[in-house]
Amino acid sequence: MPTPHIEAAPGDIAELVLMPGDPIRAEFIASNWLHSAKLISRVRNMLAFTGIFQGVPVTVMASGMGMPSMGIYCHELFTEYQVGRILRVGSCGSYESSLNPMDLVLATEAWTDSSFAEVYSGVPQQRVRPSTRLNERLYHTSFTMGIELKQCAIHSSDVFYRKDPEYYQRIREREQLQAVEMEAFALFYLAEQLGREAASLLTVSDSLVNHSAIDSHAREQAFLPMIELALKATTS
Repeated sequence: MPTPHIEAAPGDIAELVLMPGDPIRAEFIASNWLHSAKLISRVRNMLAFTGIFQGVPVTVMASGMGMPSMGIYCHELFTEYQVGRILRVGSCGSYESSLNPMDLVLATEAWTDSSFAEVYSGVPQQRVRPSTRLNERLYHTSFTMGIELKQCAIHSSDVFYRKDPEYYQRIREREQLQAVEMEAFALFYLAEQLGREAASLLTVSDSLVNHSAIDSHAREQAFLPMIELALKATTS
């Protein structure tokens, strides 16, 4: 049945879901990669589409920004629509000079300074790993496609703007983190709690080290190989 946040009918959502943060990106993926894509939910304009990629049903749905939003959607997808795998496809900021804008990142673990896990389950947890099987498939497929994929531990933050500009440096050094974003911990944690699979591919959009960034056109071009890799790895 439809949930408070997803209006799709039973059977409308595939077992595999790709989740960008932006609803417009979800529409872009569906329009350019999925055959016979159909809009299945638009509650709060959080667009979701289901179509076919190389014979395999795939749903693309936006997660919105931040762990609270990701937590709502992936929880309902896992528990109400019986989704088995969710792959986040998004962007991140670099914490290291060796990680540059347009680089492609595979998250090997997510650390957070959020209380998400404790509030959800009553047990504090700040570090969680994605699905080993999904990560292995993504890494192997990147190799066969000739795409360089950098494996990184990432920081999932609840806060985008901070008064203390040195905060990220202390977190990076203390927790051995290479990049920052805002959703992966919630996705990985709920997948772990609910016995599902999850992973995250990220394109570096900017550097917190040298303050370089890519413009919207370059970001769109960098987005393309990430989606190709995500779809080929998860549907092969």
